[in-house]
Amino acid sequence: MKKHLVFYDAECPLCRSVRAVILKLDWAKRLEWFPVQKIDQSVFYQTLKDRNIYDEIHMVTSKGELIKGFDTVRKILSLLPLTLPIGILLFFPFVSKIGDPVYKFISENRYQWFGRVEYNHSSS
Repeated sequence: MKKHLVFYDAECPLCRSVRAVILKLDWAKRLEWFPVQKIDQSVFYQTLKDRNIYDEIHMVTSKGELIKGFDTVRKILSLLPLTLPIGILLFFPFVSKIGDPVYKFISENRYQWFGRVEYNHSSS
């Protein structure tokens, strides 16, 4: 089965913590994680180089669709058995009207709230 590829900010403590939790909940190993700090080494560089990959989480789905931000969050939550009910609720009409601005607010303030850590390029 082809995996979903998630591009995350490995210098963001919040992003790293969320990734660690999701890795434990991803029992079927449907997600693969790639730090945006190594994007220039990715086959997706041409697709992602002009996108705001440091401020919004991006995902290439198993079907090749590129999604970002709140859409990625709800897709991830809908893939995991324990978070599936929440993921489904996030796809209800008009939820993105609230979810998108909340996601952007958190994304824009995460370094101020949680700081920034140095990324070791030899690890993921």
